Amino acid sequence: MANQANLKNFPTEAALALIRLAIAEDVHTGDVTSLWTIPAEQKQKARLIAKGAGVLAGLPIIELVFKELKAPVELTLYKKDGDRVYSGELIAEIAGTTRALLTGERTLLNFIQQLSGVATITASYAEALSLGATRVLDTRKTLPGFRALQKYAVLAGGGINHRMGLFDMVLVKDNHIAACGGVLEALAVVKKNNTARLRVEIEVENLDDLNRLLHQGVDVIMLDNMDNKTMAQAVEIVRKSGDPVKLEASGNMDLERLREIAKIGLDYISVGALTHSVKALDISMRI
Repeated sequence: MANQANLKNFPTEAALALIRLAIAEDVHTGDVTSLWTIPAEQKQKARLIAKGAGVLAGLPIIELVFKELKAPVELTLYKKDGDRVYSGELIAEIAGTTRALLTGERTLLNFIQQLSGVATITASYAEALSLGATRVLDTRKTLPGFRALQKYAVLAGGGINHRMGLFDMVLVKDNHIAACGGVLEALAVVKKNNTARLRVEIEVENLDDLNRLLHQGVDVIMLDNMDNKTMAQAVEIVRKSGDPVKLEASGNMDLERLREIAKIGLDYISVGALTHSVKALDISMRI
């Protein structure tokens, strides 16, 4: 699970923007059911309880939701982001007006369940790789608007982040290579324009292109959709070459392959499923 040092920087501004959208679409002109059935002065305590096993992420959302609702609450956390939780365990208690608790319930649960789902699947990949030094990376296959939060959840699950977007790292893929006429041609254009000295990664689909890129100053080479035997050969080629380039593998990285992949010696695998195929962690709120 998470190295807690990685989780100090919760993406608050990104979360607030999404919380405002969520409240606008859910509450809109008011929670009529709570307004009509519950006295304004009534106060209660709500308990967040896990209904399944997983890894938590997104708990700072709770306080932010009630801040946006302008409803003061007293929050007691029994768990923190990155903690493993089991069915029936108490995660948090929230004391406040009953109306506020019920109005904020679905918004905060939607966020925490989704982000905890990301952390949970990431933890399963990280644990499957634990016999080796290979680390699991996320991708840009995130829910629109949720990238900062989902990438935070990956950290909570023990993974590491790839580039945030198209702006902070060069990643030359098959279509770029085809447009340039080859891997070396694409790299030459990147070097000419990379005045900011961004990290450079290039995708290869065969060992010939891997060999062409050795000692060319590339930071990471991505092995795209290679079988385990070919990836092992790639690792051996790089080791013998003395090039410090890192190797990342991508494509069909399901849990069934990981224990074998962990033995190959790759630096990273990247997995889109961490963020695009998430099963929410079941969490309930009970007054």
